[in-house]
Amino acid sequence: MPQCYQSIIVHAPIEKVWETLKNFHDMSWASPVIEQCEAVGEMSGTEVGAKRILNGIFHETLLECNNSEYRVRYSIDDGPSPVSSNEVSNYIGLVQLYPVTLSSDTFVEWKSMWESNSEEARDFCHQIYVALLKALSEQG
Repeated sequence: MPQCYQSIIVHAPIEKVWETLKNFHDMSWASPVIEQCEAVGEMSGTEVGAKRILNGIFHETLLECNNSEYRVRYSIDDGPSPVSSNEVSNYIGLVQLYPVTLSSDTFVEWKSMWESNSEEARDFCHQIYVALLKALSEQG
């Protein structure tokens, strides 16, 4: 099962980073990467089952928004090649925050796994997640 993993230190308290990140329908913090985040349906951005479309092409579903564990888990249901539903199945992404106990910083990890016969999705996702984490760190 292919996987992708990235991490970064954000120079802000975990509560502030969580407030920026937890709303599945608000990607304003990622404007260099995500130009459009369209909520689909009536569910709030912290409600399991919420759906969104990013940049008009990534269809995603919120699987978990855990306030006490500072964790968001989601699926990519369809997207452009190489993460289209024809090329990838069971794509699960996870963003997890941890406090850095010796400072007021936050350790953020973003990982994903999926089923595919191709390795192309790994490089594709890696570049996107690196850019998203960089944008997040600039919010701190």
